[in-house]
Amino acid sequence: MTPSELIHMGVRADRAATYAPLLAMAMPEFGIDTLLRKKMFLPQVLHESMMLRCTTELWGAEPTAAQSTYERDFSQSWGPGLQRGDRNYKAFNLGNSQPGDGKRYRGHGLLQSTGRYNHAKARDRLRARLPNHNVPDFEQDPEALALPLWAVLSACDFWEAHNLNYWADLGDVDGVSDVINRGKKTEIKGDANGFKERLALFRVADEVLA
Repeated sequence: MTPSELIHMGVRADRAATYAPLLAMAMPEFGIDTLLRKKMFLPQVLHESMMLRCTTELWGAEPTAAQSTYERDFSQSWGPGLQRGDRNYKAFNLGNSQPGDGKRYRGHGLLQSTGRYNHAKARDRLRARLPNHNVPDFEQDPEALALPLWAVLSACDFWEAHNLNYWADLGDVDGVSDVINRGKKTEIKGDANGFKERLALFRVADEVLA
């Protein structure tokens, strides 16, 4: 991975200079080591990070409707029996049990790890994988996950932990997009948020990295 390749994919030059060496270092370590896997991985991180410009989920003065579900409603039921559609279903599954957790644990990193649980999981997996690298405690300091090194490593770790090379090796942009955005492969093709952009970026990567 070179800055020039990222620039030709539409990344701003300063962002390309920052991230190209980190991606070149991290991707092979996590099995993103074939041309097809690179072509599948890069469009996803470029889409999720707005072309490497944002490693923290945008959050306005008021949360969006989707972001409001990150936060626990203390007037509603809480526990493992919650069903999809219940007010606290999303917050419970993200582990956002304390006031303010929704915003505090908004998406961080190149693949936007979201929720208290996922920040803790990223910490634990990276500490196990990189015992000599002084991995921060992303649960205590969630914004550390937005720093370039950890943004890259957490994205590669997510890719490996969710076996995304399986879908990458099939050339299945839809499958990769579903797992990243929906949490699992769905039956409806192209239903991941931003799928058209993800697919367009894959086509660009296919040309640039050919």
